Amino acid sequence: MSTYGLDRPESGDDVVVPFTLDRLDSRGRVVRLGAALDNILNRHNYPEPVARLLGEAVVLAALIGSSLKFEGRFILQTQTDGPVNLIVVDLDAPDGLRGYARFDADAVMQAIQRGETSPAQLLGKGHLAMTVDQGTHMERYQGIVALDGGTLEDVAHTYFQQSEQIPTLVRLAVAQHSVRGTAGPHWRAGGALVQFLPPHGQSVMPDLPGDGNFDNPETADPDFVEDDKWTTTRAYLSTVADDELADPDLSAERLLFRLFNEPGVRVFEPIALEERCTCSAERIEAMLRDNFSPEEREDMVIDGEIEVVCEFCSADYHFKPHEFDDHPSHQH
Repeated sequence: MSTYGLDRPESGDDVVVPFTLDRLDSRGRVVRLGAALDNILNRHNYPEPVARLLGEAVVLAALIGSSLKFEGRFILQTQTDGPVNLIVVDLDAPDGLRGYARFDADAVMQAIQRGETSPAQLLGKGHLAMTVDQGTHMERYQGIVALDGGTLEDVAHTYFQQSEQIPTLVRLAVAQHSVRGTAGPHWRAGGALVQFLPPHGQSVMPDLPGDGNFDNPETADPDFVEDDKWTTTRAYLSTVADDELADPDLSAERLLFRLFNEPGVRVFEPIALEERCTCSAERIEAMLRDNFSPEEREDMVIDGEIEVVCEFCSADYHFKPHEFDDHPSHQH
């Protein structure tokens, strides 16, 4: 197994495992989330379909954000007109994940009663933005894709097709798993992303059509033929089932070996992920000081205090109005 990079213990949950398919000019990552995802989803009392959708967004952010070689943040955000009108997932590179969903409780209840709980139905129409923030001295990079009645997998494919011009296949799966002797089912998830990156400069994508719609036969690139290696890679990955991606007893390494042992797969060291919020009293105090006027802060005072609750982790911060009277930040 050492030829495959598997001469080490198999990884468990809350990891990203990078891999390459050298003979197929492709490379990718598998993500496995257990306790980290369970913590994110259980911090808020999400209805089950909302938790599942947020879980998919967390997996997608982990798959894409974990490839970035920088210190900073990768932010995935949806803004839509559906029952779940906002999702934000933050990867604090290289390993800290947090996320939350904002939803209209009545609209979600009605959607559940009607059986309309697919990601497309919960999200509705709007857009998904992916932002790379490398800190104050670097320019932010943002890619935006329309959300138009598709799944998050569909949107990811469109994003890579339009902004990266790299043939990409993404799979996402979220499940609830019961363990004997523990309270209630636990959330888990898995995902895989594979990309075709041939060594020489051949065309790997059809020419970008003028209307941006690759499925429109009138503007399609008639001369484009998909590379056999990419066709083969896609065929292998398309055989993976949702329950395999989220199976607690099937390690990322074993899954990759099961999928790609025929063409050969090389697996690299896993990168650990954890659920971690970046909020702090100092950051929130600075935000209140810098973004709000004294009058606006005065309007926030209830019972002599300004209270701020972090939307990600539900931590509760309290400030006295007079703390903002002078300029330097106070320590708490």
